[in-house]
Amino acid sequence: MKVFSNDCTFDYSWEEVSTANWRKYCPWNDKSTHVIAVDTLSRSVDATTGILRTERLITCKQSAPKWLNSLMGGNETSHVYEISYVDPASKKVTMVSSNMTFSNILNVQETVVYKPASATQTRFEQQAKITALCGGWQKIKNAVEEASVTRFSENAKTGREGFEAVLEMSRRVFSEEKKKEQNIQSGQKMVA
Repeated sequence: MKVFSNDCTFDYSWEEVSTANWRKYCPWNDKSTHVIAVDTLSRSVDATTGILRTERLITCKQSAPKWLNSLMGGNETSHVYEISYVDPASKKVTMVSSNMTFSNILNVQETVVYKPASATQTRFEQQAKITALCGGWQKIKNAVEEASVTRFSENAKTGREGFEAVLEMSRRVFSEEKKKEQNIQSGQKMVA
């Protein structure tokens, strides 16, 4: 098993990040073109804790190295199952995902956490545990795990750039909508 870890701080509040997280794979993010679809399977709020629990299926066009792709059957579409928890009381978003495609050959368990670093910044922590299950050849297992860790590292940089674009656009759009709402309310007060 190999472990990939990554962390960074976004210069956006937890409220902004936790809201924009649902738009991570939208047209505003030109870095996530590999994501074909995001389907929400279920969503519920715990009446006692207020925690929002969401299950999603993410369909991607994978970009694995050719040798690894051929080892895994040559299929270019993969599926990831994600469960997320948004806890408004502790201001924490936790997302746990695992690969469904080729899970009998390669098991990837990823955990992402967003939590406030300050009133205007959010801490991002990512960890992926990658285990190759492909037979008894340790050299092949190591090569598959190393290639996967390398891919995670490359994708982490791209993912951050894409999410920064989503955060920037979200801030702009919400600001414009807030101004429109204030103008409408000001107009209503003048009429009254």
